[in-house]
Amino acid sequence: MHYVSTRASSASAARNPETFSTILLGGLAPDGGLYLPSEYPQVSGAELDAWRGLSYAELAFEVLRKFATDIPDADLKALTARTYTPEVYRNARADESANEITPLRVLEQSPERTLILQGLSNGPTLAFKDMAMQLLGNLFEYALAKNGDELNVFGATSGDTGSAAEYAMRGKRGIRVFMLSPHKKMSAFQTAQMFSLQDPNIFNIAVEGVFDDCQDLVKAVSNDLSFKARQKIGTVNSINWARVVAQVVYYFRGYLKATSDNAQKVSFTVPSGNFGNICAGHIARMMGLPIDKLVVATNENNVLDEFFRTGVYRVRKSSETYHTSSPSMDISKASNFERFVYDLVGRDSERTHALFRKVDTHGGFDLSGAPGSDGDEFKRVAEYGFVSGCSTHEDRLATIRDVFDDYGITIDTHTADGVKVAREHVEPGIPMIVLETALAAKFNETILEALGADAARPAGFEDIETLPQRFTVMHPDVTQMKAFISAHTGLDQGGPDRAGQAPAEAAQ
Repeated sequence: MHYVSTRASSASAARNPETFSTILLGGLAPDGGLYLPSEYPQVSGAELDAWRGLSYAELAFEVLRKFATDIPDADLKALTARTYTPEVYRNARADESANEITPLRVLEQSPERTLILQGLSNGPTLAFKDMAMQLLGNLFEYALAKNGDELNVFGATSGDTGSAAEYAMRGKRGIRVFMLSPHKKMSAFQTAQMFSLQDPNIFNIAVEGVFDDCQDLVKAVSNDLSFKARQKIGTVNSINWARVVAQVVYYFRGYLKATSDNAQKVSFTVPSGNFGNICAGHIARMMGLPIDKLVVATNENNVLDEFFRTGVYRVRKSSETYHTSSPSMDISKASNFERFVYDLVGRDSERTHALFRKVDTHGGFDLSGAPGSDGDEFKRVAEYGFVSGCSTHEDRLATIRDVFDDYGITIDTHTADGVKVAREHVEPGIPMIVLETALAAKFNETILEALGADAARPAGFEDIETLPQRFTVMHPDVTQMKAFISAHTGLDQGGPDRAGQAPAEAAQ
């Protein structure tokens, strides 16, 4: 299996075929694009039948071995077996089996509508990001140990990616984590999860801005190829291919658990901000998984919903990005969207590159086919099964109340966005699976507003907000960010990137 950049010319792709291991530790390709397989591996009906009785770890091995063909099967099987255990994913609710890892709960079932919730939040940080990040931590350690190397992970989070990455990488040999987050724009629980970590290889940086400012810093540093090489920079954001492909596994798991034969189809609704989670569903569908619809659920920052309704992709400025009660989706520039657009335009890398240059210069593009638009590829979106919807604060409050009153289940704010939009797209005879985003306890402020009572917390998280916190507040300045990284790695002895003083850390 070889990988190509969404922006690579056919000549450069032919000259520089990439393997899974060579792109594992990085994020953006050198040309600024994102990696995808040169072709999607296909899954047969016989394979789906054989996979129905597997454990989650065994299924992960079968899916991942189609992509990581340069990792010996025995090594990959050991990695998935060590990652997907009941001990790691121990936070199952009382009515769930931890052995399931991603249990399904049927909310509604009738000939007219079947609505299912797939639990993805049983991991150590209580969010779906753990499903991929725990594997990524083990893959990184495996790859670094083989070469006696080290890695400085540089990433951005709107809330859950950061804590999932830090809990996966803490204590890993040869790995440091520099994680950016928007200052004072995460929930109190999310903030405490990250900033209370005292591990010496973890550096939390609170950026004065919104998530898109953090993401832009990650891309700017990644695009400085000499600095990236010198500082051994890698990323855990969903621009990292290994993280996306690890998320493909739970789409297969959800389908296999919700159906009894391969003639059946299901749809998935996915709360989405950066397009990484639902991009994994797109890949699963391209592999042959019988998915009918992929439903993109957004909050008030409805850039993706606007595109899937109109064909217009219009990025918002930081000042136009809302701070909402589902903050992990407060994103107006969806990094992984480029992967889908690459497929949508027929895998034309030059066209893809031109469109995303226009995002940088004009704030977006228009594929609606209207006079003056940039193209007419929007008409092909239906071929890929995508539809969308959006949700507001009042919608999520009402949905949290409805789900609690009707089913006795407390869902988090992002999952509420998903349930609200899923109800608008469920069809007779096709089960709709909503991907759970996080446990409700991570967003207790809104749960209290909706239900008048606190969300239950798993053991060990009762007083997390009271723990001492360690972080650094910084402006969204690339030069200052590089100086901070250089000062804390010991890899850069002098040179222009060390100009300026790294800010002192704040203990609060």
